[in-house]
Amino acid sequence: MSDERTGSPGAADAAAPGGAPDPDHRATVELPDTHPRFDDGLDRLWTPHRMVYIGGQDKPADDSRGQCPFCRIPDRSDEDGLIVARGEAAYAVLNLYPYNPGHLMVVPYRHVSDYTDLTEAETVEVAHLTQTAMRVVRAVSAPDGFNLGMNQGAVAGAGIAAHLHQHVVPRWSGDANFLPIVAQTKAVPELLADTRARLAAAWPSARPDVPAEGTA
Repeated sequence: MSDERTGSPGAADAAAPGGAPDPDHRATVELPDTHPRFDDGLDRLWTPHRMVYIGGQDKPADDSRGQCPFCRIPDRSDEDGLIVARGEAAYAVLNLYPYNPGHLMVVPYRHVSDYTDLTEAETVEVAHLTQTAMRVVRAVSAPDGFNLGMNQGAVAGAGIAAHLHQHVVPRWSGDANFLPIVAQTKAVPELLADTRARLAAAWPSARPDVPAEGTA
């Protein structure tokens, strides 16, 4: 393989059919203009900071309920678990490895993997919590848009495929900037604990007689 930065031949490029170096061989370097760029109509949200998670950190050892972080989170305090709101059948929690500031997930309490296996009550509450999450994030952070996503199965990109979760990712114009590309750094300007507190304080209470966090 040649070093495309210098055009110098590597060992494989320099080897003649008999195995000896070929002094007349020169590596062929493909310049960027060889393959003109084209507009495929897609935006890119670069998130190399998530490679820590993709590499295996904090991932469950198997698909069992005992290993599932989404099953353990509700047993923790809201602050420790980064829980923004709790419902009857599902809860909203910040993503520990966010694509963007305010990246939430809506998760059923029940350890279930497939969207078609949700009960009617779970389906309704997951949808309602997703809608509320969008309203709250809009009120707190004024994003330009959202990505909503539910990856079904590891082949579809689910990091924890055994426990269904709905992503709610706020988007801003220009949020895929140069930092992740040139410095492998994602600019997340707020601590997760602070983001959780702000969203929880703005979350409407499920019961009219109970004020939202921080509003009493």
